[in-house]
Amino acid sequence: MTIHVLILCTHNSARSVLSEGMLNHLAQRLGKDVRAHSAGSAPSGRLNPFALQALQNAGVDTQHYRSKRWDEFSREGAPPLSIVITVCDSAAAESCPVWVGAAGGQPVKVHWGYPDPSNAEGGDEGKRRAFELTRQAIAYRMLQLLQLPLAQMDRPSLQASLQAIGQS
Repeated sequence: MTIHVLILCTHNSARSVLSEGMLNHLAQRLGKDVRAHSAGSAPSGRLNPFALQALQNAGVDTQHYRSKRWDEFSREGAPPLSIVITVCDSAAAESCPVWVGAAGGQPVKVHWGYPDPSNAEGGDEGKRRAFELTRQAIAYRMLQLLQLPLAQMDRPSLQASLQAIGQS
């Protein structure tokens, strides 16, 4: 059974897109049945070109990525979510839609904050560096997530493990 993970950020243009790309890329490389999705509460309608460049430089295919609203994942026919991760502080504080989780329950929710690389100083080169460092930090946590026995974990154990990853 595929484990579906939704990664949220307000604009769904940078950090959530980096997270979706890295989790899907790493899951495929490791042969894990995990599928990442990303969305935002107020999507910008465009993906940050520095995020796309960082993913492409890491070997991630980004051709089907788009900025989308989180309510796409609360509709009938949406994938059953096991985990919802917020990656920016503003999304963590917002009230989320009601999610339909795996087996009809609510997904485990956790916050893994990252500074916004879009705010990096130093012009384009500073932004490129910030996006690459953010991509690496995200990849590190996603690798830890993929090492968990997700399909066998009960909700409290999964919640505790994901929170511990977010503190590393």
